[in-house]
Amino acid sequence: MELDPLDIVESAKPARKPAKRRWLNPAVAITVALLATFLGICKVKDDNIVQAMQQAQADKLDHWQFYQARNVREEIANATLAQLRLQAMAVVAPAQQAAYQEQISAYASLAQKEDQKKAELKTQAEQDQASYDALNFRDDQFDLCDALVAIAISMLAVASLTQLPALYMLSLVPSGFGLLMGVSGLVGLGIHPDALIKLLS
Repeated sequence: MELDPLDIVESAKPARKPAKRRWLNPAVAITVALLATFLGICKVKDDNIVQAMQQAQADKLDHWQFYQARNVREEIANATLAQLRLQAMAVVAPAQQAAYQEQISAYASLAQKEDQKKAELKTQAEQDQASYDALNFRDDQFDLCDALVAIAISMLAVASLTQLPALYMLSLVPSGFGLLMGVSGLVGLGIHPDALIKLLS
């Protein structure tokens, strides 16, 4: 029995994929490309938010340090004021009384001014903490977006290798949630799954 060379060539060719699955690899490629592009955009915004968080944290620490310095100055002024008042009570000469009263007024004014500046610094430090918390809220959204899109891309890769359309469809679930979290971070939506964030923190 003779072998036909054309039959040999045809038998060596890989089996054609069923027509119903020919869409899968192009769909996977397009989905991965879109997810990677979106992830790149989110990464730029997330990096800027992280820089702003670092600045807010540095500002908060600076303001609390200045607060402590003002607190020390106020305590010194109050201690000096108390000492001057005690000394003034022991002095009888009117000329010396006037000098003591002048110093007492100066230190009372200094203590009051330090207390006011201390209160301002405390307010600024609390505002810095609020800014940090708001930025961290959005940073959490981007972190969750990264994780979900990474899971989706892994599932898409397996779907392409195994040619399982059901796995491709399943990968759209983390893709959708990842896109939702990314958009929330970009535009500042209040979507924040606290339980999941705490679990991953």
